[in-house]
Amino acid sequence: MYAAVARPQTGFSNEIDRMISDIFGHSPFRTDMDVEFSPRVNITESRDHIALQFELPGMEKKDIKVTVKDGNLIVSGQREFREETEESNFVRREIRTGRFSRSFTLPETLDQNSVKADYKHGILEVKFSKREEVKPREIDINVE
Repeated sequence: MYAAVARPQTGFSNEIDRMISDIFGHSPFRTDMDVEFSPRVNITESRDHIALQFELPGMEKKDIKVTVKDGNLIVSGQREFREETEESNFVRREIRTGRFSRSFTLPETLDQNSVKADYKHGILEVKFSKREEVKPREIDINVE
């Protein structure tokens, strides 16, 4: 049987993390336990749409919130899994849980009223149509 061993940070390493965080806004030396849950996202663009696909396995629709406000897309929610019980304890815990919020500034080329959100197989897709005036169009050439 494997035993998970957590190495507590020393006061010195905590101080270094704080200094780096002050300079860069985050510490590249964070331990796994310090990392907040933040779903990964892919952004794709086609001629007519822009779509964002969020990786949210294990979540239910009721735990996810999609908001468009003041030119921003905000996807937030909370992912929870079962807690340890007397009968079983985690040997290793890599699946992140807790609250999350991802924000994206939307370009003016999108029709913000066209937003659609679909959730299937752990992937949330949020899709926006491009405004008609910014879509590429082919121009006919007149021959004389």
